[in-house]
Amino acid sequence: QVQLVESGGGVVQAGESLRLSCLVSRGISSFNSVGWYRQAPGMQRELVASLTSYDGRSYVLDSVKDRFTISRNNAKDTIYLQMSSLKYEDTAVYYCFGESLMPPHSIDWGQGTQVTVSS
Repeated sequence: QVQLVESGGGVVQAGESLRLSCLVSRGISSFNSVGWYRQAPGMQRELVASLTSYDGRSYVLDSVKDRFTISRNNAKDTIYLQMSSLKYEDTAVYYCFGESLMPPHSIDWGQGTQVTVSS
């Protein structure tokens, strides 16, 4: 059973930083890409950042590009989302994911971690 386990969420004030972690139990390299989505109340889930496993190419949502960084530690099979200068609008549940393109296409999700930014 694939497990992606997030940690690091919490309640912070605007302008502060948080680092989210996601342990990928079957290994980062078992997925074509890994990363983070978020979902705010009443909103659709949106892709925040991702990494392709084989070459490490990254994508970061334009609206957070100057504040969020995605990284990985292959030895620990862990990916990170470093978030700085947090804003109220960053408040959401953040989900770690792993995507496999090998048929059948599939996406595995973590349980989510709440990030709350108070203004």
